[in-house]
Amino acid sequence: SSTTNEECNQKSETCQQPLDTCMTIVDTLGYMKAIVKQCASSSTCKGAASTASVDADGNGNTINCCSYDMCNMSAADSVHSHTALLLLTGAVLLLLTH
Repeated sequence: SSTTNEECNQKSETCQQPLDTCMTIVDTLGYMKAIVKQCASSSTCKGAASTASVDADGNGNTINCCSYDMCNMSAADSVHSHTALLLLTGAVLLLLTH
């Protein structure tokens, strides 16, 4: 695993059948982050992504799946952004209900 997206991108590979999907996993615990990018089947990646979760403190894991060349070069950043937006939306909804 790598601690930054830039470091992780230095080890690129081309995913081919049957592992034709790029799977990016970002595990976060406090200020520590581990990023893993690997090839997987589409069904494996989608299954893993459906069980990924992040708690209110931002701890947990996010998984992104994509299937075109170099599609996950900035995926760790986009996953982080989507997670932040999701948490922000949840916080706003929580405030509105109280």
